[in-house]
Amino acid sequence: MWTSFGRALAAVVAAVVLLLGASACTGSPSSNQASPDQSSPGAASGAPSGATSYADVVERVAPSAVTVRTSDGVGSGVVFKSDVVLTNQHVVGTQSQVTVRFADGGSSPGVVLAADQISDLAVIRTDRKNLPVADFRKDLSRPGDVVLAIGSPLGFENTVSEGIVSGLHRDLPASENKGQPLTDLLQTDAPISPGNSGGALVDASGKVIGINEAYIPPSAGAVAIGFAIPSGTAVDNADKLMSTGRVDHPYLGVSLGDLTPSIRDRFGVKVDHGALVLGVDDNGPAAVAGMKVGDVIVRVDNKDVRGVEDVLTAVRSTKPGQQVPVTVARGDQRQDLSVTIAPRPQ
Repeated sequence: MWTSFGRALAAVVAAVVLLLGASACTGSPSSNQASPDQSSPGAASGAPSGATSYADVVERVAPSAVTVRTSDGVGSGVVFKSDVVLTNQHVVGTQSQVTVRFADGGSSPGVVLAADQISDLAVIRTDRKNLPVADFRKDLSRPGDVVLAIGSPLGFENTVSEGIVSGLHRDLPASENKGQPLTDLLQTDAPISPGNSGGALVDASGKVIGINEAYIPPSAGAVAIGFAIPSGTAVDNADKLMSTGRVDHPYLGVSLGDLTPSIRDRFGVKVDHGALVLGVDDNGPAAVAGMKVGDVIVRVDNKDVRGVEDVLTAVRSTKPGQQVPVTVARGDQRQDLSVTIAPRPQ
C-alpha cells in the first residue's frame, strides 16, 4: 500500500505548490499555479455539536492573524510573541525587511530575525508592540477534526475557509522550486491558495494546530489536498530561532505510520502500540543501525512509544551525533538498536 502511495506521490510532486505571495499568480502563472478559481474546494460545513457558525471563533483568532508583505508578494503570519510574528521562510525569502499588516487595518515595519529553510519557518520582529498572541496547540489533532484556515490568499486579507484534518505525518519529496523535502505535515482539505503561506490553521476552539505550507493544485489531478506544519514542530523550531538564530535538525532517516488495529490484524503485528516503519532512507542513521521496513518502534531513548508523535518528539529532543537506544518489534522478536542521530541532509 505504501509503495503504491509513494509512486502516486512521486508522479505529482513536481506540481506541489508552495503557497507563495499573491504576486506569483497575478502575473503570468505557470500551469501548476492556482488561479482564483482553482483553490481546493473545502468540505461542506460540519460544525460539531450542532454549531452552525464559527464566527465567534474567527472573531477571537483574527487579531492574531497578520499579512506579511514583501517586495516579491504577499503571505500570511501568526502572532507568536507580543512583538514577533511567525511565518514561512519562503514568504520572506532572502529579505530582511517586510511590512506586517494587522486585522485593525494598521501596519508596521518588520525585521526578519531568523529563518530556517528546512523547516520553512521564519520569525519577524515588528515595531508594533503588545500584539495579541495566538494560542498554539502542542498535541496533534485527529483526522476528521474540523479546521479553519485564516490568512491572505491572493492578497485578500483575513480570509477564512473551512475543512477538516485529512491526514497526519505526510512527507513530500523535494519540489522543483524549493529543493527541500517537506516532512511530517498535516494534510487538510480546507481551501488554501497562494498567499495563505505562513497563516494559521486552527481547530474549532480557535487554537493554532498548524502553519499553512503548500498544496497540490487541481491541474495535477488533486482535489482539496493541502499541507500545514504541525504547531508543535513550528513552536519548537520558532523558539530555537528566537534563542539561537538557527535550527539544528536531528535526522533518524525513516518514514513512519500509526499502528492501527486494522494494520495489526491484517498483517499479524504482535505488539499493540508503537510506530510502524514504512520506509528507511538508504545510508541514513536508522539503516546503518539495522532498522527495516515493517519494524515497529516501541521505545526510543528509554521511553515507550505509543505512536508516531512519540518518536518525532523524542528525535526533536536529540542532537546530531548523539547515540540513542531504539527498540523495535520485528515479528515475534524485539531488537535493541543503537542509532547515531545525524544532521538532516541539506
